[in-house]
Amino acid sequence: MQTNQSRRKFLGAAALGLASTQMSFTEVLSSVRVGPAPLTPLGPIKQINAGPLDVGYVDAGPADGPVVILLHGWPYDIYSYADVVPLLTARGYRVIVPWLRGYGTTRFLDANTIRNGQQSAFAADTLALMDALSIKKAVVGGFDWGARGADIMALLWPDRVKGIVSVSGYLVVNLEANKQPLPPKAELGWWYQYYFATERGRVGYDRNRHEFNKLIWKLASPKWNFDDATYERTAAAFDNPDHVAIVIHNYRWRLSLAPGEPQYDEHEGTLATGPVVTVPAITIGSDFDGANVDGKAYAKKFTGKYEHRILNGIGHNVPQEAPQAFAQAIIDVDKF
Repeated sequence: MQTNQSRRKFLGAAALGLASTQMSFTEVLSSVRVGPAPLTPLGPIKQINAGPLDVGYVDAGPADGPVVILLHGWPYDIYSYADVVPLLTARGYRVIVPWLRGYGTTRFLDANTIRNGQQSAFAADTLALMDALSIKKAVVGGFDWGARGADIMALLWPDRVKGIVSVSGYLVVNLEANKQPLPPKAELGWWYQYYFATERGRVGYDRNRHEFNKLIWKLASPKWNFDDATYERTAAAFDNPDHVAIVIHNYRWRLSLAPGEPQYDEHEGTLATGPVVTVPAITIGSDFDGANVDGKAYAKKFTGKYEHRILNGIGHNVPQEAPQAFAQAIIDVDKF
C-alpha cells in the first residue's frame, strides 16, 4: 500500500484545459464485486528470467496484439486484475501481469542478491521483463506500488511507454520530503510503516502476514464486500520466501531507515527532482484518496495528454473493485 507521504501535500493545481471525468457510484456499481461470486480464472502462470529475477507472470490475449502491462501493489497480487484481463483481451490486447519481486512464483536468481524494495528497483524489473519478452512499447497500468511503477516507467523510460493509468496519481517517493512530519491525523493513517520500522514489526508481519494483510484490505476498501475465497487466492502470494524482506525494506527505505543499492542511484537522483510525466496518462481517484480524490494536487505533474477520473464508493484496489472502469481507462489512454 503506498505511503508516499508527499502525496498528501503535492504542490500545484489542475492545469488549464485538463479533463476531469467524474463517474458516479451508480455508474460503477456494475463493475464492483458485491458478495460471493465465482472467481474469474487467470492463467496459466509462466516463468521467465528477467534481470535479477525468475518472474512469474500471466500472458493473455493475442501474441501480436498491442501490449498492456498491469502492476499490482501491496498487499495484493496479480489477481487484482482477474476481471480486467478478459475485458482487455476481448478487445485484442496482449496483457502481461507479473508478480512483483517478493510475491507469488517470482524468485531471485541469486541467493546473495539484496532483497531490495526501493521504488526504482520495481520499475527496473518491469523494464527487464519487457526486454526478456521482446516488448518494445506498452501501456502500463497499476495501483499502489504498481501505480508508482507505472509513473516511474514513464519518467525514466518514456520511449518504452505508450501511456499509463495510475491510481492515486503521481506517487513518486521523495526521500527528503518524507523526512518531514505530517499532521497527527495523517500520520495515523501510516501506522504500519512505523510498525515495520521496528524489529517487533518485522517479526509480527512475518508471523501474522495473513491476518495483517486482510486487515489492510478492509481498511483500504471499507465498502468492498470481498469474500474469503477472493482474499485467500491472493494471500497465497504472500508465502513467497522473499515477501517479508521486500515489504520491510520498501517501507524502511521510504523513511531513509534502510539504504538502497548503488545501481539505482542515478534513477533515484532523477526521480528526486520531481520530473513530469510526458506520456499520455489517465489518473484515477477513489474514496481511498480522501482530499486528493479530485487529482488537482498532482495534475501539473502530467504534461502530456491527460485526464483524471473519480470513482466514488470505490476503495484502494480499483482494478478488482471496479474492473470495467479500470479496463476502460486502459483502452482510452491507448487511444490518446
